[in-house]
Amino acid sequence: MADSTTSRVSFTLDSSLDSVNKVELTAEQVAQRAGFDEDTTTHVAMAVREAAVNAVLHGNAYDPSKHITASFETTSDSLIIRVSDQGPGLDPDTIPDPLAPENILRGSGRGIFLIRAFMDEVHFRQLHPGTELTLIKHRQPAQPGN
Repeated sequence: MADSTTSRVSFTLDSSLDSVNKVELTAEQVAQRAGFDEDTTTHVAMAVREAAVNAVLHGNAYDPSKHITASFETTSDSLIIRVSDQGPGLDPDTIPDPLAPENILRGSGRGIFLIRAFMDEVHFRQLHPGTELTLIKHRQPAQPGN
């Protein structure tokens, strides 16, 4: 049963940087409304931007016939964000470690690393075609004395 702390919004968008910007802005607004502090809100927005960039660039390869979807759900416990593409799919185990010496100077390859660093949980699901990333940030109860 929905209560005042539960909400959901979703979009289907073109494979473009404008869509990435819309998804990032929505993530920032939803995180603020969910009561996250400024730093956490920024981290959530950055993680979602990385997921959307990966969907548009790596998943759909900017193909105008393919779309990305993004959904934002706020529950009493968590902010749950899903970003999916219609690309060939992604096996997260094949992503090179961006901290390995041979990858330190690479200009790309840090998106999933950042997503995992900023979010509490990250899950990958193969859609055939496509990949769905689920990003979860838990809502922490207020600490006494704060």
